[in-house]
Amino acid sequence: MSFIRETKETENIDNLSFAQKQRLSFIDFSLMFKGSVNRKELTAKFEMGMANATRDLAVYKELAPNNIDFDQKERTYFQAKTFKPLFSYDARQTMAKLSNKISDGFDGVLEIPFPVDAPYQLNVPDIFIVAKIVQAILKQKPISIIYTSLSSGSKAREIVPHTIVDNGLRWHVRGFDRNSKSFRDFVLTRVTKVTIKADTPSAEENKLEDHQWMRMMPLQLVPHPNNVKHPTAIALDYGMTEGQLDITIRAAMAGYLLRRWNVDCTADAELVGAEYQLWLKNRKALFGAENLTIAPGYVPELEEL
Repeated sequence: MSFIRETKETENIDNLSFAQKQRLSFIDFSLMFKGSVNRKELTAKFEMGMANATRDLAVYKELAPNNIDFDQKERTYFQAKTFKPLFSYDARQTMAKLSNKISDGFDGVLEIPFPVDAPYQLNVPDIFIVAKIVQAILKQKPISIIYTSLSSGSKAREIVPHTIVDNGLRWHVRGFDRNSKSFRDFVLTRVTKVTIKADTPSAEENKLEDHQWMRMMPLQLVPHPNNVKHPTAIALDYGMTEGQLDITIRAAMAGYLLRRWNVDCTADAELVGAEYQLWLKNRKALFGAENLTIAPGYVPELEEL
């Protein structure tokens, strides 16, 4: 559900039923992203009569009188020039919903053919595998899995999972691997069987002992000094402040981000190519991170000199 904006109307909205809030959110969403809404759309969405739809539109107009203009000829409410959404919309969540046609029941994503798309995802994990792993994490229990790796093929492993992670390309589960006695990432699509075990994990298997996960690393990203002709464009792309983007990320995730964004991690911005639009200004902050073999241009030996 979209969160209600903190306005003087908030108290009045709080007095409404959950179902009516849902319908008002649909009206607001349609006006925001489609520019219009009518009674027919409301009745089709919520399977209710015209009288109820008329009442909901009247309530919305009472709460936000400057948001809609009624066109008598088309029998449609249009977004007014003074429109300010009654509900708030998180940009990342909304873009994901629009591009993947995901609805939370409060919007019109499924009813409206929005011209927003996303590239094909590499993989989609088996939801039943994911469900078992989530149960184990919530119960703080180890699991036995059948896992297929590039190096050793399919074999049984025991892990103590603590987090499911999206690295931007595919989904992983991170946890303590009892075979290698270390915390590792396991690609979810390579897990073909999960059995929750009854024993209690030891202290060394606890997430708090996953130092790569618990360690937060400050990264300073700037437009590439050699590959970018107009750095302002890159600054706008990444929402930089004074030409620099400061982010804090878990050490275990740093390599994934640097690879996904094609960040040049060499000491002197030496990588050549239009794909390298960013340069890591403070590469020494990476010292000690363990998954940097995938970070473009990063050579750990240089940090030890």
